[in-house]
Amino acid sequence: MAENVNSRSVTNGDNGLYTYDSFGATKKQNDNNFLWWCAGTHQKLLKEFPSEHSKYTGLGGVILATFVLASLSAGYAIHSVFGNWLWTIGFALVWGLIIFNFDRFLVSTMRKYGVSKRKQLWMAIPRMALALLIGLTIARPLELKIFEKEIDVKMTENMHKKIQRNDSLLLIENKNLVQTAEADRQRYTNRKLAIEDTLHNLQAAYVQEADGTGGSGERGIKDLTRLKMDAYKQAAISFAPELAELSSNIKTQDSIVANAKAGMEEKRKQYETTVKKSLGFLERNKALSDLSDEESSVFWSSIAISLLIILIEIGPVLSKLIMPVGPYDIALAKEELLQMAADENTIREDKEILYEKKKVFFEKQKEMSDELVSKLTKLQKKNIDDELDKWERGEWSAKDHRASMDEVMRKIKAQYQFRDEDIL
Repeated sequence: MAENVNSRSVTNGDNGLYTYDSFGATKKQNDNNFLWWCAGTHQKLLKEFPSEHSKYTGLGGVILATFVLASLSAGYAIHSVFGNWLWTIGFALVWGLIIFNFDRFLVSTMRKYGVSKRKQLWMAIPRMALALLIGLTIARPLELKIFEKEIDVKMTENMHKKIQRNDSLLLIENKNLVQTAEADRQRYTNRKLAIEDTLHNLQAAYVQEADGTGGSGERGIKDLTRLKMDAYKQAAISFAPELAELSSNIKTQDSIVANAKAGMEEKRKQYETTVKKSLGFLERNKALSDLSDEESSVFWSSIAISLLIILIEIGPVLSKLIMPVGPYDIALAKEELLQMAADENTIREDKEILYEKKKVFFEKQKEMSDELVSKLTKLQKKNIDDELDKWERGEWSAKDHRASMDEVMRKIKAQYQFRDEDIL
């Protein structure tokens, strides 16, 4: 019977089904797990608690998602400014790694075991604030990408408004010059028309006399006709210089107006070119803000997308905060506390050894000092006795009279730098 079971288990094993050996020791797992590393865990310690694997694998996945979102956001923002794929990819990876490392640091420094819920909450508040700020930074470029088509239309509208406003400013800037030139031109034109009307009337007068429709009613060139013809010719000769000057002045004023309009058009084209080149990240951001103000649907959609991205960004900290305490947290706290206790013991032992060395040193120093003071005291006493003997024998000074005791003490104090309180 046992042989049948064994053979059956072997056969089933060959067929890829579970065997009794399947419930024994499993194959050794890989020593490194990328998602565990993303979560900032102690991988060697975590491997000892299989029930914790999925929890920290999920946490690592959430942190990895923030890296992806941050990279996409930064890449779009940089590409909209520089339009260079090399700059875009490089900055996107750098920014994504910065955010990834920051999130990993926030999560790995939060401890669950041995910390009250209230203290955990207080510890999480600054981390949540930082994560919220990062989420807002990441969310905006992604919103710009999502509403890209609508933003392009709004940017074109804003560009046209800017050009129209610039045209109005250019008109105001050249208004006085153009008005003065047109007024002078009109004055010169009126004078020229008046002279031309005068010459035309004089010419019509002698023509009418010649064809018989004039005042005399006689056809042919008569004296009156010649008189009127001479009057026209004299007037034409006299008005010719003025007409030439008026024509020149009219051309000058036309040139002034044309140059002013050409300058306005040139400035308009330059401004339009500048506006088109400056359609970057800030202009897109302004266009999205304008759309949000004008359309409630855009506003609420933008809010929803921002909240979603912010939730993803604060997800690692929030996940670590709501995660229950597991055996891995207890083991990690134990290892850290034991290591800290060992380090503290080492430090304390080092301090005790140093204290003992200093104590021995000070004791030796005190013995030497006491011996030195004793010898100095004996020497000073001997010198003082010699001085007193000299005084007693009258040999203390070369003077005929004996010095007073005050003089002796003054000399002793000066020689040995004694104070009154030093002399016992």
